[in-house]
Amino acid sequence: MGIQTSLDALQNAERLIDAMRLADDLAFEAGRTGGTRTIRLLATALGGDDQLTAIAATHALAEVVDEQADVLLSALLSSGRGFLREHAASALGSRLPRLDTIGRLVGLVVEGGFGGMVAQRTLEQWSPQIPEPVAIGLEGALLGVRETDARYRLVETLGLVRGRIATRPLIAVARDAGEAERVRVAAVAALGQRRGERGIAAVLEELAVGRGFLADTARVAVVDLSASADAGDFDAGRVEGGLTVAQLFLHADIDADLTQAGSGDNGGIATLLVRLGDELVENRAVDRVLTLSRSSVAGALESVAEIAGSDTGHLYGRIPLLSEPVPSASAWPLRVAARRGIRRILRASGGVDMLHLRMADVGSLAAADVARELDIPVVFTVAPDPHAVIQSLDLAGSLTRWNFGDVDEIDHFWFRSRLVQELASNASHTVLFPRPTLETDMRELVGIDVTAHPERHTVVPEGIDLDVVDRSVAEAREHAAGGEATEPLQALRALIETLPEERRGLPLVISVGRFHRVKGMATVVEAWATGDLRDRANLLLVGGNLADPSADEREQLDLMNAIVPEQGRAEAGLLLPGHLPNDTVARFVAAARFGLPGLSAPHGVYVCGSLKEEFGIALLEAMGSGLLVVAPDGGGPATYVEQGVTGFLTRTWDLEQLRDSMSIALTASQEETTDERAARSRATVERSFTIQAMASALSAVYSDVRDDETSLRDWSHAAR
Repeated sequence: MGIQTSLDALQNAERLIDAMRLADDLAFEAGRTGGTRTIRLLATALGGDDQLTAIAATHALAEVVDEQADVLLSALLSSGRGFLREHAASALGSRLPRLDTIGRLVGLVVEGGFGGMVAQRTLEQWSPQIPEPVAIGLEGALLGVRETDARYRLVETLGLVRGRIATRPLIAVARDAGEAERVRVAAVAALGQRRGERGIAAVLEELAVGRGFLADTARVAVVDLSASADAGDFDAGRVEGGLTVAQLFLHADIDADLTQAGSGDNGGIATLLVRLGDELVENRAVDRVLTLSRSSVAGALESVAEIAGSDTGHLYGRIPLLSEPVPSASAWPLRVAARRGIRRILRASGGVDMLHLRMADVGSLAAADVARELDIPVVFTVAPDPHAVIQSLDLAGSLTRWNFGDVDEIDHFWFRSRLVQELASNASHTVLFPRPTLETDMRELVGIDVTAHPERHTVVPEGIDLDVVDRSVAEAREHAAGGEATEPLQALRALIETLPEERRGLPLVISVGRFHRVKGMATVVEAWATGDLRDRANLLLVGGNLADPSADEREQLDLMNAIVPEQGRAEAGLLLPGHLPNDTVARFVAAARFGLPGLSAPHGVYVCGSLKEEFGIALLEAMGSGLLVVAPDGGGPATYVEQGVTGFLTRTWDLEQLRDSMSIALTASQEETTDERAARSRATVERSFTIQAMASALSAVYSDVRDDETSLRDWSHAAR
């Protein structure tokens, strides 16, 4: 194609997602042609206003074998544009180490954030070749940096450098009573990874005495240190025993009772993993499921003991991230702690047959590293995320090639899309969500041809527990007929009683989910408040930690408050109870269909305002309850919402279309005189989208993967 033609094609692409895909062609041409002209063209693109092209040019430079390309990439580490600093730090990881670049990479580590993570990752990749210069650079920075979090990051990075050159300063920091506890914790955690080096065990055992964060971390480090240093001793395939599958979602405090559902990042995925793990082991499709999520250090010690002593059941592995909980978009700096915690749990298990990853996040990034180290096959649920979000924002006009880099600094679209491709290409098997145009979407949005090797791809719809839904419907129906309200329904009654008298008796428009901009909760409020819907129905949004909101939750609440002031929510008819246990939420949803005598009219509707919804657990639960729904017109919902019958599909990013769809849905629901449509909605769920059906499909995938891995290992042994 040629470097100029490739660059022109990228700059002239109409869709952002196409331009991102064409960046791969640009990188290929840059590596193929090389030379002064190629470097000059890419350097010119770096300085333009087209931020997406500048990012593509940065990664293309990394493919050029030339000293001048190294010089340009190193210079970008000092760029005034933050997104270029981040992408340059990432791109340098594929280059040979440069001594004159170490200082600037260390500077990014000091700054922290996503840029600090990618800089740390590059230093880690360089350290086996030049351990002394990297360690000296980090030690030197410690002499002049006093801020605690920055020192934590420097010490953590120093812990990734192998050999005695780093052990001595790590021990010194760990034992320094004058050092901040958090910094000492970084050193202690790193020492736990340095098996075979003298003196470390004694230091850790000394620090493990007593109570507190440092002592707990030292006890965990002792566990790590005592684990086998040889990855070959880990039984990656437990062929002689029952099937063990590990799954994870680190941005949630996942518990068997789902008490944190809807808080922070505890969304539908947390609910799904609990229900799915229970179903897999209950029907003996899988003997043991390990569900990994974040936790305290003390919780990690308890789970290690529990998992090490159990060969069956649904068990919960706790991963201490050595940090306060942060939103998933800000969690990338927790990569090292996540990787160590995942490795610890998998080693304690005695062996797992496969690791099922689902998200393009720091948990999957860390887990993929561990899977390679321990030779564990990966099953990856691949979806066009963030690709579908990019497409929606592009269509809405809020994301352009001129502001792409600025937005990418926050949402890391480029890195995440590349991570999806990497995880999918390295997975033993990929699981796909149903989509109306699945093959086209995967090819055009993600760049994956699912027809090339169909045996490696399986379409598996997500599913819900209809037993929970049916119990909720029965309770709500009985109360609507005059029966006594159960405790969850009593709580909903108390909530609606806070409304003015004139608003009681209106139906409910309800939405359930995380308070995050991708979920569109503030958009739902705006659509409801700016038309006639506010006069026709009350709006109930279930989710969010209102007592201690995360940054994402605070953003959504601020947007809502700008539309409906916090002090005037009740008068307007806006109800925000915060996050609630999953079973309670199911009762609220069912009550929106049947109403509450004297307080709320029947025939409400459910609204999902997400920019994208890969499948939609809450939507399925609403349909299972018999509610008419409003849903995004792309992704999973378009495969099960029957337009104009069981719901209304709309462009949720278009406020006017969302408002119109909500109004039409409420009118249609209010005009229903029979349960025929509600029965049809439930039948749709029962036919194809139960947790039982999902578990059955996945158990077949898991069994096939283990059989394939067993054959591969047998062939490998025979060939030796």
